[in-house]
Amino acid sequence: MSSQDTLSRELALRIGLAARALPDTDAKRLFTVLTHCLGLPITEDKIGSLNLKTLKAAQAGEFSDIDDVSLKKALHILKHNVETGETLKPDIQAYVEGDMPGSVRIACASNDAINVDGHFGSCNQFMIYQVSADEARLIDIRFTDSPDGLEVDDKNLFRAELIQDCQVIYMASVGGPAAAKIVKLGIHPIKLQGIESITGIINQLQTVIAGTPPPWLAKVMGIEANNRFRFEREATG
Repeated sequence: MSSQDTLSRELALRIGLAARALPDTDAKRLFTVLTHCLGLPITEDKIGSLNLKTLKAAQAGEFSDIDDVSLKKALHILKHNVETGETLKPDIQAYVEGDMPGSVRIACASNDAINVDGHFGSCNQFMIYQVSADEARLIDIRFTDSPDGLEVDDKNLFRAELIQDCQVIYMASVGGPAAAKIVKLGIHPIKLQGIESITGIINQLQTVIAGTPPPWLAKVMGIEANNRFRFEREATG
């Protein structure tokens, strides 16, 4: 089975339509460029993280001579459902505790389900991923609206308890009182400098997991204390 055969019919159709928006480009050329900048397999998550700068730089600037208007149109087609025009969201994957030894569970505060672009206290949802050095699964999407008929006295505590099974949360912004509630539940908060794609964050985390994880991360991964001490010595030289 070829790489193209592993694409969903919907995604293959979007690649074909996006190619038509670019001059002198067919589906094969666009697929080759996408493979270069995203790697195989090409997934909805990866497509969602793609931006104009990355697309223009891919494959030694294959599309660098194409105008930005055309490239942005192609990106829009790639990221939206052909029939409804809605932004596509990744699918939840099955997960059973113990499936991924040495993994960590993370929450990403998101408004669009593609990027970490949300403030802890106002984001639409938490995207919950199980991440190991060589695999990542979206295992849940937890919406932050309070259930009908339920009055929430402490919104920040309510949100923190939504993700209390996670070891790490990534967010674009968080206030001090909310951060304290997160930490109290044993969750490690990470405030980003700006908006980042969830795919990019996962890739960075996987690199750390595969290399020399800091002591706090080694601990939540279940690495024994003597090995955590070794990691700390390696990190500090």
